[in-house]
Amino acid sequence: MDRARVFKSILWTISGLGAAALATRFLIGLGSIANMNDAVPWGIWKGFNIFPGIALAGGGFVMTAIIYIMGREEYHKYAKVSVLLAFLGYITAATALVTELGLPWFVWHPIIYWQHHSPLFEVSWCVMLYLTVLFLEFVPVPLEETSRFTKVRKFLTKYKIVLVFLGIMISTLHQSSLGSMWLITPEKLHPLWYTQLLPILFLLSAIAIGPIMLILAILVISRIYRRKTDNQTLARLGVLSSFMVLTYGLVRLIDIGANGKFAMIFDGSWQSAIFIVEMSLMVIIPLILMGIRKLRNSSSSLWVASLSAVIGLGLDRANIAGVMLSVDGPRYTPTIFEVLVSLSIISAAILVFLFCIERFKIWDSKWEDPREDKKSRPDFDRSSEVWLGTPRLAGRTVYTLIFVISLAVGFAIIPGKRIYSGGIQKVASQKSLGGDTLFIDGNRDNYGVNFDHKAHVIRDSSCVLCHHMNQPNDKQSGCYTCHLDMYQRTDAFKHDWHANPTGANISCTECHAVDQERLASTAKACDQCHKDLIPPGATITVDKYMAPSYTDAMHFLCVDCHKQKAVELADKSNLALCATCHTSEHTDHFVDGVTDKYKHPYFNHVVLPENRPTVEGH
Repeated sequence: MDRARVFKSILWTISGLGAAALATRFLIGLGSIANMNDAVPWGIWKGFNIFPGIALAGGGFVMTAIIYIMGREEYHKYAKVSVLLAFLGYITAATALVTELGLPWFVWHPIIYWQHHSPLFEVSWCVMLYLTVLFLEFVPVPLEETSRFTKVRKFLTKYKIVLVFLGIMISTLHQSSLGSMWLITPEKLHPLWYTQLLPILFLLSAIAIGPIMLILAILVISRIYRRKTDNQTLARLGVLSSFMVLTYGLVRLIDIGANGKFAMIFDGSWQSAIFIVEMSLMVIIPLILMGIRKLRNSSSSLWVASLSAVIGLGLDRANIAGVMLSVDGPRYTPTIFEVLVSLSIISAAILVFLFCIERFKIWDSKWEDPREDKKSRPDFDRSSEVWLGTPRLAGRTVYTLIFVISLAVGFAIIPGKRIYSGGIQKVASQKSLGGDTLFIDGNRDNYGVNFDHKAHVIRDSSCVLCHHMNQPNDKQSGCYTCHLDMYQRTDAFKHDWHANPTGANISCTECHAVDQERLASTAKACDQCHKDLIPPGATITVDKYMAPSYTDAMHFLCVDCHKQKAVELADKSNLALCATCHTSEHTDHFVDGVTDKYKHPYFNHVVLPENRPTVEGH
């Protein structure tokens, strides 16, 4: 088996495993595969995909500037490769971002809701615009393969220089703005990584390592497809990058010295060791291997130098995005499924890259598979062999099989407990705290409320106030059995399940009269069949089957009662304030008793009981 097939088989395997975790994340929820929490809301995808991905994709705007602005035509043959790398790098980062968002369907909000004081707002707009520019820069390449859209291709080719200028301008803006985000973390980020020059360092590192990423990509595809490498051209590109690598290293070290932090590099801590490793990989090794003429003209030196610089940049971004951040409260360790998702996104991008290399004219000449011979007939060496068609068709068959098997394995290894608790946010634990007290932790992140169940029973003597509905054949069902999602309304009735032969297998006429239109309002009441659905003494009337979210159900029921009691009891005037319940070791700073503002350290908005949104439900 040739190198390309082995490499792509590995990528398809990783993609299949990660696709299972990715599907589970979007179908069930972020908690089904991730260990992120309110204290550490940024996980592995920020440090491994998003920040390094955008920086490594900087080769797109740097190379177009070198070729079209500086007029270095010897690099023109790599223009399409650099644009494709940049496009896929940004797609990778955008995919990881959508995956990491707790409410991914709100990713479009920056388009409508402008927060012009936020660096993230500027970054989101620039990323969207630059993705559009990269698409317009690259789309003429696949359009060369068809006679359609000739006018579109010629138009985009004619005005390519306009796209080049736009790309350079937009990339310069958001590469530095990514560093600006961390200027608000002087107390949390380790001093060796925190500096007021972070925006400048982010931009310099992207300019320096972006072209080196292009060198690494060319070496990889040359190795896979057994193509001869133009070491001299790549070496000259490495020399240009070395000047920017040297500039980045000097600026960073001078800044550390000017701020009196130079001694920290040699203080023997684990942070200092990681700093030395990072600077060695990102600056020292590339400078030595690319700065010495005898070394940089060899493929081995180019391999080591480019790989070292890329790993060093990834380590730098990971350190800033999470490793070197001090966090109070619960700690974060990524799950194997988060790692699989991260690797699968990268693997899918590489597969698309290889597809474009094989199908389109990315270099001077279009790549041709030497085994592809459509005129030849199958020739079997042994009777047991099966001909799967031409190499291209056989590849599709084999890769599809690999992906499907890996996808099945991926679904199989995800624990059912994670799937259940990720979609159905339930009470995570119960412990005795001097009575029948529950710790309600819907998000399973150690942020919760101590609920004195026994005291409420004695005070209210009304179980049905909370336990107002039951599952069939159950008594005192938990809230999470109907309120299935943490933040979204859910269908508590499941009409399709009732009518499906694999479910309850109930005939339509058992609930709907033959002479009436089949509507929820004309259907037989649920408690006519399920006698234990509504407990004795409950006054609830079911008019809709969409249950509020778990959070809304808990808050609405508690706060309404607390507001009433706050008026009735003279010594309980603050009973309806958030701090009355949210007083655990991690949440005693939630509320200012005077202003009644929600002051969680990671959020900044007001949640007053009288300003609660109206949620449809029962």
